[in-house]
Amino acid sequence: MNVLREASPSSGVLRVRIDRGRCQGHARCVALAPELFEVDAFGDTRELGGGVVAGHLLEKVELAVANCPELALAIVRERA
Repeated sequence: MNVLREASPSSGVLRVRIDRGRCQGHARCVALAPELFEVDAFGDTRELGGGVVAGHLLEKVELAVANCPELALAIVRERA
């Protein structure tokens, strides 16, 4: 499943996105990758740092995506 690992770092910025329409606030992503997600004052989960995923956090974000019960997370590569 780690197709993202095969892409070169220069091919763009890796980001994680939350589909707010699907997210039900289980906050598993926050528990698994607190460097990438937080719960705001309203109890909604949001991406930290604009959703940018540093290379050393790739495994954590993949784990968070795989464990989201609502399938509300997506990893996207934006062209530089």
